[in-house]
Amino acid sequence: MNKRHTPEQIIRKLRQADEKLAAGTSTPEVAKQLGISEATLHRWRNQYGGMKADAMKRSKELEKENARLKKIVADQAVDISILKEVRRPLRPALTVRRNSPPPHPYRRPRCA
Repeated sequence: MNKRHTPEQIIRKLRQADEKLAAGTSTPEVAKQLGISEATLHRWRNQYGGMKADAMKRSKELEKENARLKKIVADQAVDISILKEVRRPLRPALTVRRNSPPPHPYRRPRCA
């Protein structure tokens, strides 16, 4: 069964599980009644333990915002890399040297 649950559904099922466990039902029986595996129940408890629905929504919103900001930073890093590449001279041998020595005094300039 590959069914995804929303955070609200998970919190609702955890509350139902807590009520049934408080009434004395065993953990495997509670998981079976909720239609989930026992491992899923334990994983949800560890992940969503004492959260309420509004806290869960806020957590998901922060995760989305964080992913968006990470994408922006990655794009900026690529832009910076491109700008550095463009700024680099294409032919370093053809750059003009400052303080270059004067031409040799005994050589005549070539005539065309």
